[in-house]
Amino acid sequence: MGRKSIVLLVSLLVAFVPFCGCASREPATFRVMTYNIRHGEGLDGKIDLERIARVIRRSDADLIALEEVDRGVKRSDGVDQPARLAALTGMQAVFEKNADVQGGDYGNAVLSRLPVEHCENHLLPRMPGNEQRGLLEVHLRVGGRPLTFFATHFDHQKDDAERLASVAALRELLATTEGPVIVAGDLNATPDSPTLEQLHAFLDDAAAEAGSDALTFPADAPDRRIDYILYRPDSGLRVTAYKVIPDAVASDHRPVTATLYLCGLGQIGKLEAVSSGDRQPAAAQQRSGDQKTGQPITQISKTK
Repeated sequence: MGRKSIVLLVSLLVAFVPFCGCASREPATFRVMTYNIRHGEGLDGKIDLERIARVIRRSDADLIALEEVDRGVKRSDGVDQPARLAALTGMQAVFEKNADVQGGDYGNAVLSRLPVEHCENHLLPRMPGNEQRGLLEVHLRVGGRPLTFFATHFDHQKDDAERLASVAALRELLATTEGPVIVAGDLNATPDSPTLEQLHAFLDDAAAEAGSDALTFPADAPDRRIDYILYRPDSGLRVTAYKVIPDAVASDHRPVTATLYLCGLGQIGKLEAVSSGDRQPAAAQQRSGDQKTGQPITQISKTK
């Protein structure tokens, strides 16, 4: 190798390291979504999981937090929605109930192209008379490095008390959770609220990092931001893009996506092997649940 080639190589390495903020090995890129699907009911009053699945597929997301998901509930014709969405998207589904509704289960779900290693549900603090909320914890790997993903849906009441109690419970849980962490969901709170003020003490906001106002609700004419993708700072995660998907019918919320990379992982894996238009779901090879039926894997709920 000639002197000019060596100088050029060193220059490229020096330029890359400060940008990544971590080791000089190539980062793994992946896309996260949060989507409150309102049990598949759109603003036209129709329950249409195929329509929800189309929104998800077109987003090219690898890891999705879903809120307001039914399983065996009368209002949604008794459909196992996590299993159905897994089949429609070719992804692995993880579901946990937080409440019994109309003879079935109601809660949060995660869809993933990434291999799921473990999941656990944490019931959040609940004020008398309010709906039981939960925090679904899923452990995965991105390019060989562990990642902990939380899907949640905070209380919607005007009083901040329950949301603030949920923030405190989340913070306590994260104190015992190592490594990169992403928290995604419908927090029913605006960026200037006490809820987000307290969350910002230990989590960064992907939308703010990307300089986006990211209004998400109501879907037909959004005027506020209540859906978030948050992540642990200084853990190797970096945000490269954030987008509100302009679907105004499929649900009462618009979904949002964040594209992130996780540093220090060596070569980018299969998730980045083909273009977004051609990418085939990795879940078919990586599913740790039932590979024949696509049934969701679940764990017993843990009350904090």
